[in-house]
Amino acid sequence: MAAFHYHHHHHHYPHSDLRRLFHRLTIASSLSILCFSLVYLLTGCCESELSENTDIKPPTREFLVSGWQYERNGTSVEREVTTALGEDAFSGHPGLEANSSGKEWTATRRLPQALIIGVKKGGTRALLEFLRLHPDIRALGSEPHFFDRHYARGLDWYRSMMPKALDGQIVMEKTPRYFVTVETPARVHAMSKDVKLIVVVRDPVTRAISDYTQIISKTPDIPPFESLAFKNRTNGEIDSLWSPLWIGLYAQHLERWLAWFPRTQIHLVSGERLISDPAGELGKVQDFLGLQRIVTDKHFYFNKTKGFPCLKKPEGSSKPHCLGKTKGRMHASIDREVLQRLREFYKPHNQRFYQMAGQDFGWQ
Repeated sequence: MAAFHYHHHHHHYPHSDLRRLFHRLTIASSLSILCFSLVYLLTGCCESELSENTDIKPPTREFLVSGWQYERNGTSVEREVTTALGEDAFSGHPGLEANSSGKEWTATRRLPQALIIGVKKGGTRALLEFLRLHPDIRALGSEPHFFDRHYARGLDWYRSMMPKALDGQIVMEKTPRYFVTVETPARVHAMSKDVKLIVVVRDPVTRAISDYTQIISKTPDIPPFESLAFKNRTNGEIDSLWSPLWIGLYAQHLERWLAWFPRTQIHLVSGERLISDPAGELGKVQDFLGLQRIVTDKHFYFNKTKGFPCLKKPEGSSKPHCLGKTKGRMHASIDREVLQRLREFYKPHNQRFYQMAGQDFGWQ
C-alpha cells in the first residue's frame, strides 16, 4: 500500500494524517473492488436507455465515500466499502472532532461541480467509468437528464439524485444530450457559474454512423442511412437537421455554451485519443478537475477483439473489465461516396470548431 503516496493540497484538515491514511485506504479499496464495482458494465447497459423512458427515483439508501452507485434497469445496485477506520470515522465521533466541526468526515449530497455534457456516441460512458477509478470523484451511474428533460422537478430533486460525497471530493454526472439542447447552458449557469464542463468529441462522420447503428439496434425497421442523411440524393443535399448529423455540428453547439461560460471552464476530450491513449486523455481531465493524476496507464490494457481499452485485472478478481456489450459495436457499413459527401459537408464546420477549440482534432 506504500505505493500510493497521496498528498492532499487542502490544509484545513486538523487530522491530515488520518485523512491521508483514509485516502490510501480508499485508493486501495477502490482498486481491489473494481471487479465488483464495475458489475454494471457487465450488464451491457446502455447509454441513455436507462433514463430514456423511466423516471428515476432517488436511491433509497446511501453509503459513504468509496461506494459506487450503479443503476441496473433503474434500480440501484450498491456496494458498501468499509475501511479499517470503520464507520465511526465519519459519524462525528467525538475523538475526531477536536477543534473542528467534523464536517470533513461527513458525506453529504451536493449539486455537481462538474458535468460531462456531451456528445452522444463520443465515448462519454468510457470516460465516466475511467474517471470513477479516482477516489476523489463521486459520479452518478445513470444519466439524470435534469437540465434537458426534468428541469421542472427542481434543484432539490436533482441534488437528491447525487451520490453522497466528502468535503474534498468532486461530484459529477453525465448526460450527453446537454451539449445540444438549446435551453441547457443558461440552466446550468443558473445552478453554478463555476461548474466545470467536459465534452468528449469524436469525428462527426463516425459519430453519426455509430448513432445510426444504435438506432437500428432499437428500431430495426428504420430506413437506410442514405435516405435519412440526404434531403435530395441526386444533388447530394444533406439533411443537417437529422439528429445523427445535427449533433455533429460541434461549432454551433459550443458557441451556445460559450455565450454562458468562459472557454477555460470547458474541457474538450478527443474521443479517438480516449481509445488510443486513455491514460493521456485521463491525465488532462484530472488536471482540468484539479485532481491528482491517480488514474494512469497502470489501469488500462487494450482489448484487440473489442478494439477498446479495458480496465486491468483488479486485485482479488480473476477477470479484467471491459465496457458492456453495447460499447465498441460493429458499425453499419455505409457507401463510400456517401461517406465522402459527409466529410465534405462537415469540413467547414470542423475547421470552425478547431478554431474555437484552439485545437485540431485531425478528423478526415
